[in-house]
Amino acid sequence: MSMSSVVTQHIEMMPSALHGVKAVIAGTRIRVMDVYAWHVQQGKSAQQIVEEFPHLKLADVYAAMTYYWDNEALVQEQIKREEEAAQEALRKYPPKLPEAIRRRKADGGSISS
Repeated sequence: MSMSSVVTQHIEMMPSALHGVKAVIAGTRIRVMDVYAWHVQQGKSAQQIVEEFPHLKLADVYAAMTYYWDNEALVQEQIKREEEAAQEALRKYPPKLPEAIRRRKADGGSISS
C-alpha cells in the first residue's frame, strides 16, 4: 500500500461554502488546516490533539500533516482566503458587544451580573 493511499483512507474532501472543497479527516469535520494550526502554530503534539479530540486516532493526525506537507501551497492559499474572508466579515459586520458595553459604562450601568 502506497503512502498516498494510506493518507486518502484518512483524508476526504468536503464541500466548503466559501472556498470549494477542503481536506478533512475522514468521517469528521476537522480540517487539515486546523490540525496544521494546532500542531505547527500552537505546538501541540499529535498525542495532545488526540487527547483533545478522542474520536481521532494518531494515524488521522499524522495523515492530516502528511496531506498538508504534500499540498502545502494549496492549504496555505485556503488559509489565506479564509483569513481574508474573516477580516472582510469583521469590517462589514463589526461585533456589537464591545459598543454595547461602552455605552452601558457611559450610562453608569453595571456590566456585571
